[in-house]
Amino acid sequence: MKKFLFPALLGLFITGACTKSTTTPQGKADREAFQEILADYHEERLRFYPMDATYAGDDRYNDTLVIDISGTYRDALAAFYTQYLDKLASIKRAALDENDQVSFDVLQWECDINLEGLQFPTHLMPIDQFWSLHLTIGQWASGVSAQPFKTTKDYDNWLHRLDDFMVWCDTAIVNMKRGMEPGYVLPKSLALKVISQFDALDHGPAEEHLYYGPIKVLPAEIPAADKLRLTSEYAMMIEDKIIPKFLALRNFFQHEYLPACRESAGIWDIPNGEEYYRYQVKRFTTTNMTPGEIFELGKSEVTRLLAEMEKVKLEVGFEGDIQSFFEHVRTSSSLMPYQDPSEVIDHFNEIHGRMKPQLSQWFDLVPKTAFEVRRTEAFREASASAEYQPGSQDGSRAGIFYVPIPDVTSYNNYADESLFLHEAIPGHHYQISLQQENTNLPEFRRFLWYSAYGEGWALYSESLGKELGLYKDPYQYFGMLGAEMHRAIRLVVDAGIHAKKWTREEAIQYSLDNEAESEASVIAEIERYMAMPGQALSYKVGQLKIRQLRKKASEQLQERFDVKAFHNNVLAPGCVPLKLLEDKIDAWIDEQRTGS
Repeated sequence: MKKFLFPALLGLFITGACTKSTTTPQGKADREAFQEILADYHEERLRFYPMDATYAGDDRYNDTLVIDISGTYRDALAAFYTQYLDKLASIKRAALDENDQVSFDVLQWECDINLEGLQFPTHLMPIDQFWSLHLTIGQWASGVSAQPFKTTKDYDNWLHRLDDFMVWCDTAIVNMKRGMEPGYVLPKSLALKVISQFDALDHGPAEEHLYYGPIKVLPAEIPAADKLRLTSEYAMMIEDKIIPKFLALRNFFQHEYLPACRESAGIWDIPNGEEYYRYQVKRFTTTNMTPGEIFELGKSEVTRLLAEMEKVKLEVGFEGDIQSFFEHVRTSSSLMPYQDPSEVIDHFNEIHGRMKPQLSQWFDLVPKTAFEVRRTEAFREASASAEYQPGSQDGSRAGIFYVPIPDVTSYNNYADESLFLHEAIPGHHYQISLQQENTNLPEFRRFLWYSAYGEGWALYSESLGKELGLYKDPYQYFGMLGAEMHRAIRLVVDAGIHAKKWTREEAIQYSLDNEAESEASVIAEIERYMAMPGQALSYKVGQLKIRQLRKKASEQLQERFDVKAFHNNVLAPGCVPLKLLEDKIDAWIDEQRTGS
């Protein structure tokens, strides 16, 4: 494989330090040129990722969907990242101030890691049950997600974007056929889940179809003539394009693709799969950890957390071994008290209300972006996890915490407090909203996402429950331990599946033996890891780094340690690779110690 600048960048991270900018005329020229590079990169990148623009509230590309799985697109994207590496090479990093040096390092990482990823033919496996375009488009098609539906133009934009989606679907089928011969295919169990998703979208009537959602929320301000036209065009779009396309996708998956899918669970079984997994580990953890190191770290964390869980079991007076206690937590009727999905949503809002008075003691940075809790859409909630969707940069669209409730009578709330801290406040909603609102960051950094940082912060947030007035119920504290255990297990099973050739069933059993999640939930999670190798590693790796940094700061600063200032400094740079975060916190510790 072609060598990129990533190893040199790692060397820069390891040596650590930001240098003071120079004040020469050449230094000023470098700084001005660098600002132009950052601005140009952001603008050009949006043309490659127009859906990111929509998420941010930038409406210039709302009628566009790039065919990101085409060879033409991938070649152009590689040229784009290569061009910006060349531009960075013309800048003297030492001439930049500290903030711009971080931006320099982050941009270099972005170019390097994306170029490396383009060496793998991921476009030949473009659809899975967990994280692919048909799911995002389905969310947006509901009419109440990131795609705006306020004006006639908004409605017309979506029709144009769906035309592009039809082309994307055709390209996906062509690509998957190309991937079948060399074995670049999904595991069979995942293909079956995709088929079930298509089952909900491949038939009418149009008025009951998910994609008819925007018509059900037509604003009163839209002229009557436009309402009539749009109602007719949306029905025709569903009948003539959407339903036939999903029927074609379903038939292809059922009759051609499924028979060619692999029995194995791990990505090791595709061409160059072991190399691809090592790349995914690097991409999602922003470290040079090996799959073997990840696996061993996970096992040690599982052992530590089992000991903590034993303490809770004794506290509540449960007699029996830990596996019996897991089963008790999974099946206790007292932890499944709901009869209507609205009661689950109300419970999360009640958790928010309870913790509000304590938030100001631990955070003095609070986002302006509004927040709400919402049930996951029916078409995808059977295989969905709880998740957060960011609000828009201008605050016109709230951040949304989505909760899947496929069967409300079996919804178990023992981990709801930790789940709210993770997905909502102070987890994803605080971190992502503050990053988007931070005008000290260049535009491209305000919308970056690194799982090790973002998910690490969210998992770290779960540990703040007692400080925020939660976890007074031992079962909710056990839920926090369970949620952390869940992420520790991920290190073991993700590396087990993709590097150690575990079967799907082995991974499921390991999870059931070490956590209280239901079997259905565990199966959905294991299949998630099968679909997105390496992504699940980021949570625990990032959380452990942030906890390590807080411990270091507390021990070195002692009475001068201010937890709000620590949180400010963790959140201030937005998403960055973990070594850059460590460098920032180390510099802050030194400043506090010296009084500078």
